[in-house]
Amino acid sequence: MTAEIYNTVLYVMIALAVVVFIALFFVKAGYGYLRAKGWGPSVNNKLGWVLMEAPVFIAMLSYFICTKSYDNVAVTVMVAFFLLHYFQRSFIFPLMMKGKTVIPLSVVAMGAVFNLTNAFMIGGWLFDGGFRTDGTAPVYTVEWLYSPQFIIGSIVFIFGMAVNLHSDYIIRHLRKPGDTRHYIPRGGMFKYVSSANYFGETTEWLGFAIMTWSLPGLIFFLWTFANLGPRANSLYKKYEEEFGEEFTSLKRKRIIPFIW
Repeated sequence: MTAEIYNTVLYVMIALAVVVFIALFFVKAGYGYLRAKGWGPSVNNKLGWVLMEAPVFIAMLSYFICTKSYDNVAVTVMVAFFLLHYFQRSFIFPLMMKGKTVIPLSVVAMGAVFNLTNAFMIGGWLFDGGFRTDGTAPVYTVEWLYSPQFIIGSIVFIFGMAVNLHSDYIIRHLRKPGDTRHYIPRGGMFKYVSSANYFGETTEWLGFAIMTWSLPGLIFFLWTFANLGPRANSLYKKYEEEFGEEFTSLKRKRIIPFIW
């Protein structure tokens, strides 16, 4: 693969992020609280989540090992952040899911393809430095771990992951066994946004983009927001419809505290 092909993929992904962001304001989600019909055959939510998230963990780890990038300390540390997130989402998060909900295979497939594309983009940047041909890209030596970008990015990533995990915990414990009613999540960052778990995940990848100071990292962040922003908006409207003033009186934003 050449640098031209790699860069073309990056530019196409930027354009698609814009298209997806707009489209998801009009397309109903195929899973979760907003699940709509018409997405085809489904599988158990736990299995579907593993099938959707595990491939990127395996692909990134394999890419890392095959390119012997473990010889680079800075790259090893940064990819560890990436793998930590996806290990949790692939193998721990599904085990903690409650209920017997399902997820369409079409959603699983699209999610897996998207995740693998991100592994290709980010892995190509971190492990195959030849793709960075513009002369402005950072050189990841050990000194990079002391740079403002890495320090700030790491703090933002860890904060985002903590928010994401805590918000998922709150959501999982909204109901008692046997209860099927819906409740408004409260506590943590839910004080400020109705989709605190999405805020946390988006913040994680903003931190990763800063940490790597890379175009692929920025694209991953943009794609995360392009996917979760419209979904947060749909959830906000769903809460408005179902809970009325009980929800609107909380004066929360959707996904960005104090802004939207």
